[in-house]
Amino acid sequence: MTKPILMDARALNDFVTRDFGQVAADFTVDAVTDQGIRLRLIVADRHLRPGGTVSGPTMFALADVAVYLAILSRIGPVALAVTTGCSIDFMRKPEAGRDLYCDVRLLKLGRVLAVADALIFSDGVEDPVARANMTYSIPPAPGR
Repeated sequence: MTKPILMDARALNDFVTRDFGQVAADFTVDAVTDQGIRLRLIVADRHLRPGGTVSGPTMFALADVAVYLAILSRIGPVALAVTTGCSIDFMRKPEAGRDLYCDVRLLKLGRVLAVADALIFSDGVEDPVARANMTYSIPPAPGR
C-alpha cells in the first residue's frame, strides 16, 4: 500500500497536542514509515495494573491511537475518522519499566474504510507483547 505521506511525525505530534491534549503526554510519534507509523507510549504508573504490568486497556489505546495516526499520516488531519472494528491478542506480559511502542502497517486505505495491523513491543524486547487488527471508518470528504 503506497499512499503519499501528508503528515510527518512532527505534524502528527503537533496534531495530537493541539486536538487531543488529554493524551498528548502519553504518546509520541517516533516515525512515519513507508507502511504506517511507529507510536511510543511513555509508560507511567497510571498505565499499570496490579502485578506490575501494563494494562490491556492501555495497550488497546496504544494500538487504536497508532492506527488512527497512521491513517491521518496519509489522509491529513481528519478528526472524525473512527474505529469500527478491533481484534486484539495479548501474547506476553509487557515489562512495567519499559515504554511500549506500536508498529502499524496500513493494509488498505480506501475512500471510506481503512484496515491495519498493529504490533506492540516492550522497548528493547524483540518479541511482540500484543497484536491488533483494526478497521476504521473514514468520513466522506467535503463536497462528496
